[in-house]
Amino acid sequence: MLELVRTGQAQTRADLSRLTGLSRTAVLSRVTALVDAGWISPGEELASTGGRPPGSLVFNRDAAVVLAVAVGRSRSQLGVFDLDGQEVVALSRDHEVGVGPDELMPEVAHGLAELLATTPGPVAGIGMSLPGTVDAASGMSLDSPVMRGWDGVALAPYLAAVTDAPLFLANDAVVLAESELFHRPDAPRHALVVKASTGLGLGIVDEGHVVRGHAGATGEIGHCKVPAATGLSCRCGAAGCLETVAGGWALVSRLQDQGGEVGHIRDLVARAVAGDPDSRGLLRESGRHLGEVLAVAINLLNPEVVVIGGDMGAAFDLYVAGVRETVYADTTATGSRDLQFRPAAHGDRAGLVGCAALAIEGVLNPAVVDAGLREATR
Repeated sequence: MLELVRTGQAQTRADLSRLTGLSRTAVLSRVTALVDAGWISPGEELASTGGRPPGSLVFNRDAAVVLAVAVGRSRSQLGVFDLDGQEVVALSRDHEVGVGPDELMPEVAHGLAELLATTPGPVAGIGMSLPGTVDAASGMSLDSPVMRGWDGVALAPYLAAVTDAPLFLANDAVVLAESELFHRPDAPRHALVVKASTGLGLGIVDEGHVVRGHAGATGEIGHCKVPAATGLSCRCGAAGCLETVAGGWALVSRLQDQGGEVGHIRDLVARAVAGDPDSRGLLRESGRHLGEVLAVAINLLNPEVVVIGGDMGAAFDLYVAGVRETVYADTTATGSRDLQFRPAAHGDRAGLVGCAALAIEGVLNPAVVDAGLREATR
């Protein structure tokens, strides 16, 4: 019932009875519990079609807040969001490349405490993303070539001083895909969502849901083997990975070898947008290489849209021109006929919005709400 009210499918008790098939008495009991718990508030009376005007039901987006933490190789984004996914306050902080959890997580906790000092209210959950493969159940990284020293380290204890709310953890490509779906009436039901930044990741949307896979390791597109990378060593320890010719870290290294003064893929993208021919050439070439592997995924999954996010997405037209070259050459006619390419809906805030969505969907999961209501009545 909470989900029906929250998504606007039901505005009154009569709507809930009609949609659920439950009796008026059962609906009243359930709504009363949700109101008492603070999830729903009585709204204004609606226009009557005869008899007593029905009272509306409104989702209480201010019942609590969620925290969002998007941790990257050299930058962390932190935010506080209401339960409707609206940003209340946020901040972004650069940090040293290669910093470990013992150094960074206390800074994250301090930053969250600073934000909460300006937005008091109960915290319902924390959504957090990391590059690489994560174990959502244990709240730790399993395999992240970018974040050395994080694998196998439980992250929730670092945030215990800020809140005891549950931690919802996912990799950065998954939360990017979540951000494309969250509160988007035009959200695609079948999509590939590319995180093109220091590394390369892929979020997969099928029937309107993000695919996680057996071990949460879907979308490791950057470590697919491609002929152009034969013999090149990857930061994952293998050789021949797509990232060695198309990942941001590889592009930065190549531009540095050419005398370019860049320290991060964001610097290279800024130079490309400003017209630097070497940077533009590297970005377009990266897009071509990515397109080779994307073409296989498109042939297999038949998405309606490919979303490009991450730092390279800031040069969308240039980057996607390279992607299109090989995608259209290597995909089937059916797979590419109606295919669209779009920039990430939330730009460089996509990771933060996705983390908020992760927490909100976790906290408002019907099973979680049911358990909370049962606990409250004991």
